[in-house]
Amino acid sequence: MSRFVAAARQQLVAAAGSSSVVVKALCGSVLALYGLSFLTDTGHGLAVTPGYLFPPNCWLWTLLTHAVVEKHIWDVALALGAVLLAGALLEPLWGALELLIFFTVLNVAVGVLGAFSYLLTYMATFNLDYLFTVRIHGMGGFAGGVLVALKQTMGDTVVLKVPQLRMKDVPMAVLVALGVLRLTTVLSSPLLASYGYGVLSSWVYLRFYQKHSRGRGDMSDHFAFATFFPEILQPLVSVVANVIYSVLVKIRICKKTVKRYDVGAPSSITISLPGTDPQDAERRRQLALKALNERLKRVEDQVAWPSMDEDDKEDLSDMPLLPESSKSDGDDSGAAEHIAFQGLSSGS
Repeated sequence: MSRFVAAARQQLVAAAGSSSVVVKALCGSVLALYGLSFLTDTGHGLAVTPGYLFPPNCWLWTLLTHAVVEKHIWDVALALGAVLLAGALLEPLWGALELLIFFTVLNVAVGVLGAFSYLLTYMATFNLDYLFTVRIHGMGGFAGGVLVALKQTMGDTVVLKVPQLRMKDVPMAVLVALGVLRLTTVLSSPLLASYGYGVLSSWVYLRFYQKHSRGRGDMSDHFAFATFFPEILQPLVSVVANVIYSVLVKIRICKKTVKRYDVGAPSSITISLPGTDPQDAERRRQLALKALNERLKRVEDQVAWPSMDEDDKEDLSDMPLLPESSKSDGDDSGAAEHIAFQGLSSGS
């Protein structure tokens, strides 16, 4: 056990040492506030408390600070793991600034949506605990957002072989697991709410608003909202999602998908959607070519094609057009006709 802890510590130190200033600052903030929590209640002024977020109190700064507030060592480990994972896999693709923007937008959305949900719960139950006792804090929302971003960039990667689990299925699988733990009262409701709103907020941001070289968002089919659900439910979810999207387009919250047609080549038409990552398209093209090559190889192993060597061609060229017997019969019949013709001539 001590060796495992030492190896894990060494890996964390190595990952943190090679990371950017943004990742180091987030990890340092989590560790510093966790140490400070032994001296004072850091959650009172830094976590989101629904009753204090809305007027007349307006503790708006808690929307920026609640993510780095942790109370337990296992929560600290989860927070550090999420930040380091984002720094290792997402930051090379996005850059440090975009990762910071993603972190900020995501946690602000999680704080607002979580506080609003508890406000509605209070209005339904008139229980003041939902306003002043509940505290939303931790990296649960950011962890959900990182999983959604990994679904976008490396969704076909196999995470588990038995049972087979791909990266694109991980966000929803974790949400279901957290829901089961909540039903058994093992998990607190703020963590489940933070993770769920983190998944939703990150998908909305990455789908419609993230800026990159090809415009905004990612409108590719493999990142549609319905792909978060099992295949049997995807048609129904797709219909509902399309209706909601149409409403959002009409009230100008979301922009309508624009298709660009490239008819420069007379033999093909290329359709490109704004936000489609060329690296992801190239990765999928390579996977398709690999699958095609494997299928063709299996077909070649099953079917033996005839040989088309030069020797066969020469043998075919030397072969007579008619059989020898037919040729000899033709010669005999021609000679007989010549003799008969001479006999007729002499008789005449």
